[in-house]
Order: sequence, then structure tokens, then C-alpha cells
Amino acid sequence: MTHTLVLLAHPEPASFNGAWAQANCDASRALGHSVEFCDLYASGFDPAERSAHYTDAPYPFDPLMAQETRTTPPDAARELARLTRANRLILHFPMWWFAPPAMVKGWCGRVLVHDTGHRYDTGRLSRLEVLFCVTTGGSAAESGPNGREGDWRLLLWPLAHTFRYLGAAVKQPVAVHGVHGYHTGDQRAALDRRLAQTLSDQPRLVAEWSTLPNIRFHADTDFDAAGHLRKVVPSHSPFIRHPA
Repeated sequence: MTHTLVLLAHPEPASFNGAWAQANCDASRALGHSVEFCDLYASGFDPAERSAHYTDAPYPFDPLMAQETRTTPPDAARELARLTRANRLILHFPMWWFAPPAMVKGWCGRVLVHDTGHRYDTGRLSRLEVLFCVTTGGSAAESGPNGREGDWRLLLWPLAHTFRYLGAAVKQPVAVHGVHGYHTGDQRAALDRRLAQTLSDQPRLVAEWSTLPNIRFHADTDFDAAGHLRKVVPSHSPFIRHPA
């Protein structure tokens, strides 16, 4: 049975991000999936790793050592259990300052399990499929490959690669552009129509999940013993490429 975890990382539940997350929950349940929903801000999740989270923190504090050898803090353990139960993760957030909010980065830093013996092709989350549902302030043109805001897909690559590190498959992200701003009059009406259309289209997107394309990552065998991309292997991303 499909079990979907929907994570919302926006400080305002009544935002479009919140409505979009709820639409994903409703669409998944309508297909007979089991669904868990977590509003990270409303739950009071602390995204900042610190020794105070641990009853047995090492001194001096080493976050990686604490996570691997000490008792997992209750809030991080709760989030990890949710993630472990899921085979789909839909993560909703706005792009702020050309990146996901600090809440998303902090959730990854505190919850995701670092295991050097099981990463990439052998990652422990190989059963998980991930989709980012993102809003931007810039228009689609500004957020494109030649836009002044920068290519929004590339700005999300580090987050996608984080889940790839854990073995998960990551879908090409979905975005609604031009959401954050001070819209009035006809511009506001046009935006409201676009947002309403996105919400009404969500059941179809969830129903067609298996056809959504994945981000292409390199296999472990694409790299040599030093960790360099083999010369005969083409690059899939500007982030991992052959030197000029």
C-alpha cells in the first residue's frame, strides 16, 4: 500500500503552500493511500542542531558523532519514524533567498540518518520517492535557465542530492511561480486563477505519479576509485561535470 508523507515548511498554514499541501493529502487519500501530514512550523520543530537536544551529548559537541552514537532526540526520532514509514514524500515549501527555507535544511540536518556504509546506490531509503512542490516570487521567465533569479531547478539540486545520498529517487520538482509578492487588481485576479487551477489539477498529478520523470543522478559505478566522474561517462548536471 502506498504511504505518503506530506511535509509543509511554511510559517503560515493559510498560505497557498498550506492549501497545496492539503490538496496533496486529499488527492492521495482519494486514491486509497494512507497519508501522514506534518506542518513543521506548527509542530514547533527546532531546525537548529545543538547539544541541548541530547541528554548524553559528547563534549565538545560534535553533531555527526552525536547523531551516530547518542540517543536520538524525541522530535528527530518522531520525524525519522514518519519518513521510514513512507514510500512517498511530498515536500512543500517556498523558495526564499534562492534556496529552501532554513526549516527544510534544518529538518534534513537533524532527521536524515548519515550512514557512510549505506549511501547513494545502497542508501537505506531506496524505497522512497520524493517530490518537491515549490513556490517562487520570481516569474517563470525570471526563474528559468537564463533568468535573473537563477534556474530554480538548479537551486534545488543540493536538496535533491541530499535525498539521492540516502538512496531515494527524486522526481523533477513542480513549481508555481510569481506567488510571493504584492499583487493587486487584475494581476491579483490572474494569480488567484493560476493558484486555483494548480489545486484543481493536483488529483491528476498524484494519480499520474508513476509517469512523473525522475531527476537523473549518476550511479556509483560512474565514478573511479578517487570519486571522480569517469571520463567516458557523460555529465547529468552542472554540479557534477568534467573539468573544462
